[in-house]
Amino acid sequence: MLLRHLILAICCSGGMALSAGIFAQEEATRKTPMMGPAIPDFGPVLTPPAGFYSLDPDTRYKVSIDIGKTADFPGDRNLKLTSVARFLNMYAQQGMPQENIEFSVVVHGMAANDLLSDEAYQARFNDPNPNTELLNQLHKAGVKIYLCGQTVAFRNIEWSEIRPDIIVALSAMGAHVRLQHEGYTLIPF
Repeated sequence: MLLRHLILAICCSGGMALSAGIFAQEEATRKTPMMGPAIPDFGPVLTPPAGFYSLDPDTRYKVSIDIGKTADFPGDRNLKLTSVARFLNMYAQQGMPQENIEFSVVVHGMAANDLLSDEAYQARFNDPNPNTELLNQLHKAGVKIYLCGQTVAFRNIEWSEIRPDIIVALSAMGAHVRLQHEGYTLIPF
């Protein structure tokens, strides 16, 4: 009988060690950001614990975001553009089909600089545009980016300086009104 209890104790403690090891591995996975799959090189995401509140993967969503600020220093990537990548990666990692999220970005103000072609950015800031590859991957993922035409005019940006995949809107305000009328949900931060 004593031998049976000893064997049971050894098995249980080994099981606890195995469970603790699995838990530690899961915990490390949650604390290690993962990139992709929607935007392969940008938008790191942490894995949430089981049972989290999320979007329904079987529902089609139309989402928009407003970007009016740029990075603090030329040469730094726009963090809100990275947030768009994070949003797309977050839900793709949870099994959301890419076609179930239609994402639009409305850009105005200082953030207009982030949509300049490499040549125009280089001419203005003596650095290549740090957003180029991120913008390329967002475009490839189907993200539509609208630039406020009023910003272009008031900031003395030439039409030829804007990346060719950018859609110029009459205004950022009008773009938001139209997108909301078309059923887009605005992310308010």
